[in-house]
Amino acid sequence: MTHRPILALALGSAAAAATAANTDRPNVIIIYADDLGYGDLECYGAKNVTTPNVNRLAAQGTRFTNAHAAAATSTPSRYAMLTGEYAWRRPDTDVAAGNAGMIIRPEQFTIADLFKSAGYTTAALGKWHLGLGDKTGTQDWNAPLAAGLGDLGFDYSYIMAATADRVPCVFIENGMVANYDPSAPIEVSYRENFPGEPTGKDNPELLYNMRPSHGHDQSIVNGISRIGFMKGGGSALWKDENIADSITDHAIRFMRSHAEEPFFMYFATNDVHVPRFPHSRFRGQNPMGVRGDAIVQFDWSVGRILDELDSLGIADNTLVILSSDNGPVVDDGYDDRAKELLNGHSPTGGLRGGKYSAFEGGTRIPLIVRWPGHVPAGEESDALQSQIDWLASLSSLIGGRIPRSSAPDSESRLGLLLGTDSTPRPWVIGQASDKTLSLRTPEWTYIEPSSGPAIVPWGTEIETGYLSTPQLYHNTDTLQQTNLAPSHPDTVASLAAILAAQRSK
Repeated sequence: MTHRPILALALGSAAAAATAANTDRPNVIIIYADDLGYGDLECYGAKNVTTPNVNRLAAQGTRFTNAHAAAATSTPSRYAMLTGEYAWRRPDTDVAAGNAGMIIRPEQFTIADLFKSAGYTTAALGKWHLGLGDKTGTQDWNAPLAAGLGDLGFDYSYIMAATADRVPCVFIENGMVANYDPSAPIEVSYRENFPGEPTGKDNPELLYNMRPSHGHDQSIVNGISRIGFMKGGGSALWKDENIADSITDHAIRFMRSHAEEPFFMYFATNDVHVPRFPHSRFRGQNPMGVRGDAIVQFDWSVGRILDELDSLGIADNTLVILSSDNGPVVDDGYDDRAKELLNGHSPTGGLRGGKYSAFEGGTRIPLIVRWPGHVPAGEESDALQSQIDWLASLSSLIGGRIPRSSAPDSESRLGLLLGTDSTPRPWVIGQASDKTLSLRTPEWTYIEPSSGPAIVPWGTEIETGYLSTPQLYHNTDTLQQTNLAPSHPDTVASLAAILAAQRSK
């Protein structure tokens, strides 16, 4: 006879009772990958990499093939998703430095505020990249931050201030540096180095873990040089190979602590973003080197969350949304041979462009949604949709209320998100790194005229999609090779008018 531990029995009974009581208010988990491309997962046709846990999620839910982030870079994409407002409406939403002040302001209504106001316990774990503290460059990293995620509706947070390639390289837990080391006070600057501190540019002999290919040659942490300058940190400094373990462990603890009540968890991974430095147990599992290994590591984190939901007995009452913040990039500043080792794999799934770009590879992202008994299992949907609508859609799900003037661009399309309604969004707007906008309908993609280089200028070799004249592509032209703007002036005028109307709102 098999005996389960008393604690496990208690957790299981409590979770079962909670599930019965909260079927009208499911838990919601957003798994938000970083720089994971439309073609980077096995269930989306990826070559050379296996993602069994994401495959499991897709088999138990609906996989979407025409879903879009609101922007082709991280900060504006996350801003739009979390607030329901396009980032291009604000002048200060470009890719943020690690010492940026809060871009989402405390007075703004967020997706976390939505859930908190409906009685949910809320958490954010992993990559943040939306600023901390009141003003850029004024944070005291050695004390509680004056403004943080607690001011944005999150009851608990364990985050990276920005990205793994930017200082400060420490986790922030509930507004304070986690595992703070008082013997090594932290200083951060994005203007100048601190006296006597080595950099990747001047001290390449200290780069024992990874070297830059372009940029990324300032302060050195864990044998890897970064963007920005940092001094101190001591035992609070992260080790890149342990980032996935750390944020996943904290996510599991949060789920266990709140299995008896409805919770919302924003779980934002770092794995595929540079510097790609997965744990040794994931190394060498595919022929694509560390970028492929990082995808495997991401899949492992997904598996741990799914397994924990099963263990707690709350999987059937949890809506899981898995997606990415923007399109992929191969060489984004570190010499990890990611481009040379693709071996036939296409991170964009054959789409043109990628991260930073106005072409479709910049914003089309994987999207998988699972909620047993509510989302069709094993289905695929090609209905056009955008992450900008998640806030309003999830508000409809939980019976929430959005304050007047908040989330101005988010529309409730809950059936579309859950895969029960195939009516596409009439159009979605995408934003390139220079704020060039594109507008995609079920039939056409329009890219507005803009100036700028044809190729991303800092070494990624990605096409920007910038052109001084209008671009129009029929969506049967999946590679966006034939610009039909000259022969379809009425269509160009109609789509340009939609963009103009949205800008004037």
